[in-house]
Amino acid sequence: MDGTIFIPLLVIIPIICAILVNLIHGSQKSSKLIAYIGAICLALVPLVATYGYHYFGGHLPLLLSNITLPAAASSIISGSVLQIFHPAITYIFGPGQQVVLFILGIVAMCAVVVSIAETRKTSGVYLYLLFMLTAALMAFILTDDIFNLYVFFEIAALVQVGLILVSRVKGNYETGLKYMLLGEVGGSFMLLGIALILGLTGNVNITDIVTMIHSGAVNPTNPVLLFAAGMLFYGWLYATGLPPFNAIKSEIYSKGLSSGSMVLQAFSVIGCISIGLVIMRIFGYLPTMKMAILAVSVIAMILGICMAMTQDDFKRVIAYLAVGELGYIGVGIGLGTAYSMTAGLFQATNELVVTSMLFAAFGLVLYKTKTSKISNLGGLIEDMPAAALLTVLAGFIMAGIPPFSVFQSKYMLCQAAMAQGIPELAIIMIILSIVTFLAFLKITYMVFLRPKPAELKVSKSKIPKVTMAVLVLFLVISLVVGLFPGLVVDKLGLMALATLIL
Repeated sequence: MDGTIFIPLLVIIPIICAILVNLIHGSQKSSKLIAYIGAICLALVPLVATYGYHYFGGHLPLLLSNITLPAAASSIISGSVLQIFHPAITYIFGPGQQVVLFILGIVAMCAVVVSIAETRKTSGVYLYLLFMLTAALMAFILTDDIFNLYVFFEIAALVQVGLILVSRVKGNYETGLKYMLLGEVGGSFMLLGIALILGLTGNVNITDIVTMIHSGAVNPTNPVLLFAAGMLFYGWLYATGLPPFNAIKSEIYSKGLSSGSMVLQAFSVIGCISIGLVIMRIFGYLPTMKMAILAVSVIAMILGICMAMTQDDFKRVIAYLAVGELGYIGVGIGLGTAYSMTAGLFQATNELVVTSMLFAAFGLVLYKTKTSKISNLGGLIEDMPAAALLTVLAGFIMAGIPPFSVFQSKYMLCQAAMAQGIPELAIIMIILSIVTFLAFLKITYMVFLRPKPAELKVSKSKIPKVTMAVLVLFLVISLVVGLFPGLVVDKLGLMALATLIL
């Protein structure tokens, strides 16, 4: 059997699961069963799919197909660039995509099982939103069509608002409304940029757009094309939550349930690499674009840790740190070399794991105490020693402590900066990693080690074993990848190299 048949299933399966769990939400057993099966499939399908292409509603480029054209059409098309155009929506599945989608599938699977374990009554609407957001993120990675990317970008943005609205956290409606209004601007700017590119190149397939520009069919210095670059860059900032959207993105994370925040941060990470790589493929020849990406990324790293240090809510602390960590990914993309992009993709996969681990771990603190205010917490190591240890380890992983995975990716980013003759950038990343480590030492003491406040009430209910298993799984992944980085770096390197070639 041709394994490429599994490529569209990466998007179709979560969509079908979303529809089913919403339709039969009245039946708890059936909806949970479908959710579990769908969640497991999210992690397994990337492993069984065969590398290749899938074409929706069309056929192979004429140069690769067996289609016989009329003589008149053949005389016009033969030997021209039209022969290699992609007439259908194209999904590309390679080694790099496999790694990213597998990690994303693991995160989504864990989010689904944690949401079921930590709620008394499973919400069909909530599971629907989790699966739909996962489907959009899968499409982000696979699609080679810039308009298809925009469609799922809008779906993901709306689903994010939905996850916030159903969280029932204080202030969630206000946050959802603000994010939706900003999304209207960010999405509209991105669509305008795509429309301008379509008008200039006659294509929405990203590979074809790159071909048109690099072949000279479109003037790469055309002011309209440069304006389109600015529009896509603005859309990238909105999708990732980089400045000036860092505050609202952090607020979005803090208003979600722990399981929802795991997938919400995945949207930022996947959006950062998918849209960022598209921008580099199309506009990587512009030094100004690379400088803009680097500048925003450095600002995000600094603002993230500075804002996190001033928060008294651990959900906001994690949220700001998560946004700040996106800056490291942006640095890898902005440096614009195959090695730096590989490091950026490596950092992205690591962040998917460690940030999800942090949200799940601190979700247990909220589960036991019903409060996320750090000044009201303390002494929890007595009530949840194993969870406390895993929480501390998650913080140290994010800070880049060896031998875990984030150390390897941040080390590669420092090497990439040095290779490009920017040692100052490497020094900044090292200093911020040290500050992140110190920040987690402070949180560890405040939440787990200092004397327990007299007014703090800790629930006697047992910590869900499923959540503990998820934390251990994330820890094992971080340790294995940290000890054997070649398992993923080699494959991600092919994805980075393809960005520069195609």
